[in-house]
Amino acid sequence: MITIRHRDERGVANMGWLNSNHSFSFGHYFDPGHMGFRALRVINEDRVIPGAGFPTHGHANMEIVSYVLNGALEHKDSIGTGSVIRPGEVQVMSAGRGIRHSEYNASDTEPVHFLQIWILPEANNLAPGYQQADFPAEQKRGTLKLVGSRDGRDGSVTIHQDVDLYAALLDGEESATLPLRPGRHAWVQVARGRVHLNGTLLKAGDGAALTDEEAVTLDRADEAEVLVFDLA
Repeated sequence: MITIRHRDERGVANMGWLNSNHSFSFGHYFDPGHMGFRALRVINEDRVIPGAGFPTHGHANMEIVSYVLNGALEHKDSIGTGSVIRPGEVQVMSAGRGIRHSEYNASDTEPVHFLQIWILPEANNLAPGYQQADFPAEQKRGTLKLVGSRDGRDGSVTIHQDVDLYAALLDGEESATLPLRPGRHAWVQVARGRVHLNGTLLKAGDGAALTDEEAVTLDRADEAEVLVFDLA
């Protein structure tokens, strides 16, 4: 079964400096029918104007993944990390028993466009941590590249949950398939472009939940960038 979450149905927050679309309930947007999917709790598509951002604030017991599409995102946190995340890089911050951080557009002239993803951890009160890894376009071209996993295999960032996160760049006749083991679920998020998922057209901003499907097949794409979550 595939359930589409159309982009125009998402929650919206426009604060002037921030334009955000929420696939699931978040902040002032509450929809009891869209509280998350399996361990996946938040997918926010954020656009932040030059020089603006989120001042220092706290999190606990959440795995927070940032995936930058355009521009650059500056991160600072209470465990001493300072970094800039750019397109192709994946950041995961394990909030654990508590962490404080800020996120700002690193540019004074260009906007930043990114996905912020929250995943419920497999255990509470873990030690907070931070990881960042670069996955060049050629690693994702025409294939599903593992970028996040529970065990950090193949150079992926470590997510403290039974989840594999893949990223793909697809265009034209390029295709990619991810078999799903019995009892597994998947969420597909189209970050940009257009792509067919198991025969159904999805556009940038669309998401889809898959249950009792044998595989995720992505094909007939038009400059698509896609994230796929393989979930327990």
